[in-house]
Amino acid sequence: MEFRRHYQPGGCYFFTVVTQDRQPILTHPENIKRLRNCFIRINNKRPLTIEAIVVLPDHLHTVWRLPDNDADFSTRWRMIKHDFSIALQGDAASPSQQRKREKGIWQRRFWEHAIRKETDWRRHIDYIHFNPVKHGYAASPSTWPYSSFLRFVKKGWYPPDWGQQEPDSIRSMHLE
Repeated sequence: MEFRRHYQPGGCYFFTVVTQDRQPILTHPENIKRLRNCFIRINNKRPLTIEAIVVLPDHLHTVWRLPDNDADFSTRWRMIKHDFSIALQGDAASPSQQRKREKGIWQRRFWEHAIRKETDWRRHIDYIHFNPVKHGYAASPSTWPYSSFLRFVKKGWYPPDWGQQEPDSIRSMHLE
């Protein structure tokens, strides 16, 4: 299969990244800390702005904005996945993974969507923040600890009780 990605310098993108076989490895606080540190290290090498994020046990969603002269989100994801996987125990599940020295921690690919309009950006931000409720991990976005939701509340973009029910803005979105 040939994947076509839209690379736009300075672009804004929504991503979904999933663990291999949906392993719930992102439930352990030490793995959350490891992932956070990976983002910091990679951001120091290849800057990006994380506009929103949610980390769930077996996947994450995020919206990034890249620097004006840079469109290379693929290298950033490769670096983050690699950096995160180094310290984890894992075994390559297939000969292909063995050849590529993969541990079977992450699915190889990721899903990306280029955001071009503010309404599209807002829908994806809502989707990210509602995701823990959608999956039954939290009664409301404000109670999920691995999300940028409270940062948005602090900025006044959401009321603290937002998202106890699915917002109309995301009802028709199917991103997982």
